[in-house]
Amino acid sequence: PRAVDGIDLHVDPGEIYGFLGPNGAGKSTTVHMLTTLMPPTAGVARIAGHDVARDPGAVRATIGVALQAAALDPVLTAWEHMALQTSLQGVPKAQRQARAEELIERVGLTDAAGRRVGGYSGGMKRRLDLALALVHNPRVLFLDEPTTGLDPQSRTALWEEVARLADQEGVTVFLTTQYLEEADLLADHVAIIDHGEIVA
Repeated sequence: PRAVDGIDLHVDPGEIYGFLGPNGAGKSTTVHMLTTLMPPTAGVARIAGHDVARDPGAVRATIGVALQAAALDPVLTAWEHMALQTSLQGVPKAQRQARAEELIERVGLTDAAGRRVGGYSGGMKRRLDLALALVHNPRVLFLDEPTTGLDPQSRTALWEEVARLADQEGVTVFLTTQYLEEADLLADHVAIIDHGEIVA
């Protein structure tokens, strides 16, 4: 089956782009291709000027990604996750602790940062995942259904942080969602995808 069937879209720098559609519409497959996790079988995709197929390393250096399933180790603390991620992303050693503290505070996890992530609520895990996606100051942030399953308070907190990233830091945000309310509230532009095609 064609999960994504010849979509064509353009996202301007610094905007929040909402990618809206039901389950199975092709949202996550599109994100996987744009983030170099899955090669496209045809067509061209560029992120910040870099071709996802020809220059995936440059794409990965430019983007932050928080997928549906948070890639967190339940036995590590938030501080340990941040130490690992800042190291993997090449953040200079002298800056790692300060960057970790800044992001942990920004997502409201300072009091819980010393606890193992396995004991976190769903909302706390999503906020930590967002912080990890931001350690290297990406120009483009991909959020794949970031608020699915969250309670209203956690959802609102995440919405506020996403809006702040775009407004104050100029981060381009590509947001997939099933929720019309979320797309309406956050996105500058919205594409609706269904059966692999952009229908509106």
